[in-house]
Amino acid sequence: MDLDELAQRIYQTSHLTGEFVLRSGITTNEYFDKYRFESDPVLLDAIAEAMAPLVPTDTEVLAGLEMGGIPVVTALSRHTGLPCAFVRKHPKPYGTRRLAEGADVTGRRVLIVEDVVTKGGQILQSTNDLRTLDATIHSALCVIDRQQGGPEALAPANITLLSLLTATNLRPPTPHP
Repeated sequence: MDLDELAQRIYQTSHLTGEFVLRSGITTNEYFDKYRFESDPVLLDAIAEAMAPLVPTDTEVLAGLEMGGIPVVTALSRHTGLPCAFVRKHPKPYGTRRLAEGADVTGRRVLIVEDVVTKGGQILQSTNDLRTLDATIHSALCVIDRQQGGPEALAPANITLLSLLTATNLRPPTPHP
């Protein structure tokens, strides 16, 4: 499946209209329900396959952000052979009490993996948390960049946003008269 076909499948599967409040606080009338593409195993596998070439060659660990980044990072790990970590928003007060479960991120080059990015707020928070664990992070990779300021918000933290698709890629073709 080429990138245009993949974009069309994601759009058909996950595009919703209505009134939605995003994590960033922005209200929008267009929403991509990531759980719809993440819960479709065939579509998720195609997404991960298309994302694999975007992973920087020096990456040692893929780090998926709770919750939507977890299925994406798991599928991406299968295609790259790289270990993955599952990054919590907050460590649980029981069990291992770790911020990042799975692969160890300490002293390793880590790629943040997220599903949909608007302003990059969770990427910034998780990157700051992982950097306190001595993880080296220079990039984040997402399925969809909503093109609402994510790359610009991440730049001061020395994070480059890589994206498989943008909101522009997901616009349906305009019919010609």
